[in-house]
Amino acid sequence: MKTDDAMRVIFRSHGSPSVLEHQSLAINPLGPGQVRIRNHAIGVNFIDTYFRSGLYPPPALPSGLGTEGAGTVIECAEDVTQFRIGDRVAYVQSSLGAYATQHCVDQGRLVHLPDDISFKTAAGGLLKGLTTICLFNRVSQPKSGDTVLFHAAAGGVGLLACQYARRKGIRLIGVVSTEAKAELARSAGAWATILATDDVAAQTRQLTGAKGVKFVYDSVGRATWQASLNATAACGHLISFGNSSGPVENVALAQLARAGSLTVSRPILFDYISDSAELRSYAQEFFQCVREGIKVQVGATLSLSQAERAHELLESRHTTGSIVLIP
Repeated sequence: MKTDDAMRVIFRSHGSPSVLEHQSLAINPLGPGQVRIRNHAIGVNFIDTYFRSGLYPPPALPSGLGTEGAGTVIECAEDVTQFRIGDRVAYVQSSLGAYATQHCVDQGRLVHLPDDISFKTAAGGLLKGLTTICLFNRVSQPKSGDTVLFHAAAGGVGLLACQYARRKGIRLIGVVSTEAKAELARSAGAWATILATDDVAAQTRQLTGAKGVKFVYDSVGRATWQASLNATAACGHLISFGNSSGPVENVALAQLARAGSLTVSRPILFDYISDSAELRSYAQEFFQCVREGIKVQVGATLSLSQAERAHELLESRHTTGSIVLIP
């Protein structure tokens, strides 16, 4: 079945943002445990570009795109017990297909959205907020007074990390691409900033009395890998959590030893929130952070029909904060 206003974004082959298409959305029966949501806002994340480009293979082609959104429940399968029609909800790890006016999500992947958190804030910030919370509390545990280096500090995750670090008393050095982004990162809470075009490792060591930092958070990947290694203090921890410049390859353990007995991890958020209870606990922590003043900056709000433009903006690195699509 199809309805006149049900639309989705798909791609039939891998490539540039131009492969994205729009088509009517077939309304299929719900499976066990599923909830149908009318999206009010959809989050655009770098992982979406990985599926589109082919870096991460989708289950099949053609494929939907996107895993994050916020909206209201419009239908529940008979066995759904945790949600009701009319509930405000958000999700960050659905099956591909969130770029749509409606989306079906397993009830175990949904969180209740409090009335004081807007759909736009949830779609623009929940996945990035959960990423920040996990990076600073599960993947690593920097303490008040520690100095850390954070790449892409004016991006969606970066601006939340700047605020979260300041809240915890952590001195965050943000790597950014422009002076305007540097000012934005500092206003969000970065202790210092470094331009990506400078010698990041040398600048980091200058700021830390030649020691380097205990923790480096790198979502850029291949282009910044060596600089991140060189900026990490002896016995420090380098967290590689993204591939915006391409994946890091051919990592040699001996190189980590020579760099000062470094620890390296490659976390994926979804492994940390695979349990529904953990997902909802982290979501509640994020919502509380928003109530206490952490701001989700949405740098661009576009219509669902502008998904191609959203990907162009994201990959150009000309945006700050999050990108949200409105159906």
